[in-house]
Amino acid sequence: MSSKTFSPTGEKLYIDGLLPAQWYTLTVSALSGLMQSVPVSITCQTDPRGVIAGVLTSLLLAILILCIGIIIWHHKPELSSVFSKFKSSETKLSSNKYKSIPLKMFPMHFSSMSCDQNRGFCEEYEDLSTVGTDQSCTVATLPENKSKNRYANVLAYDSSRVTLTAQIGSDSDYINANYIHGYGKKNKQYIAAQGPLPSTVNDFWRMVWEQKSSAIVMLTNCTERGRIKCEHYWPMDYMPCLYGNLRVSVQSEQKESNWTRREFVVKNESASEEHAVTHFHFTAWPDHGVPLGTDELIQFRWIVRQHIETFPFSGPTVVHCSAGVGRTGTLIALDLLLQQVDKEEVVSIADCVCRMRLNRPLMVQTQSQYVFLHQCIMNYLQPKEDSIPEPIYENSDMIYANALVLREYKAANPGV
Repeated sequence: MSSKTFSPTGEKLYIDGLLPAQWYTLTVSALSGLMQSVPVSITCQTDPRGVIAGVLTSLLLAILILCIGIIIWHHKPELSSVFSKFKSSETKLSSNKYKSIPLKMFPMHFSSMSCDQNRGFCEEYEDLSTVGTDQSCTVATLPENKSKNRYANVLAYDSSRVTLTAQIGSDSDYINANYIHGYGKKNKQYIAAQGPLPSTVNDFWRMVWEQKSSAIVMLTNCTERGRIKCEHYWPMDYMPCLYGNLRVSVQSEQKESNWTRREFVVKNESASEEHAVTHFHFTAWPDHGVPLGTDELIQFRWIVRQHIETFPFSGPTVVHCSAGVGRTGTLIALDLLLQQVDKEEVVSIADCVCRMRLNRPLMVQTQSQYVFLHQCIMNYLQPKEDSIPEPIYENSDMIYANALVLREYKAANPGV
């Protein structure tokens, strides 16, 4: 280190270029004219406070990052749900690209989409294939919940899943079901669910009870082409059955050519409360396919819609097939679209499917179902000369109720 001369006036001399928390040897000599004293050397350390502060800051930052990491690890499902909702809201903005079509233009639109072997339908449906797929299904894939999913590729999104009330002895609040918004500002008007498994029948009824649902719409048969598609989750006869702490009894059953309507009473054994649930079972819809015609499904949808409007203060209508996405998505979409047709005189099928897929994957699962929706709208807009046959009157309140609903449908839609 080079020597520095101090002023005889006693003023301080500052030496630049030194590093903090370092040891330096300082040599001092006194000068008087031509004479110089013997040099004196001392060793000293520069101020260490800056280094200590830096080390402490780095240490605290590392601890903070570690704590955040631990919180994220332990709350991964909840945080994934938050991020999923954020992504979902971003995706909703993109759904505006699907424009509504005025009803007077719809036949032309349908014809254009049908050209070249349904090329327009194919391209539009393919464009919808990735909608909502970036959302998380963390809870559905937890070890205790995997067996509750009928199909490995149809999982309930975290952001819109139906949660069951925690019970003593229950290991999860999970059920493979999602809320679907209704027409306009009617939030959570439907629950799209998979058909119950043997191990989830009790959970299914618990969902119906907790959500205060007054209607269940079933769009599959329990067995199709030799394969079990849905567990038979209601009593086989008029003997009540106990599902968990819920006792279900069949009050009436009336079979039509394409659907069956049942009236259930669900009683909570723990609370001594009960309420009525109507079971609408459409039996003429093949798996992954479409009904032979549109009239029967349009009629069936109208009967369900009348029930929903008759009980406006009840909970969401539970709609299910086997996976809870194909036939389930098609019927819910048809109900939404026909409300839009009647109230706005426009229709946007692509936008409707897009919005449903933000809440549950694969809604309207096949291209044939997507085309069928368009065909339903076409036939709804083109009155037919033949009228709806009414069921034969018998001494049954259920037959009378069905006939009355069909007569009201005919009066409201004179051309159909």
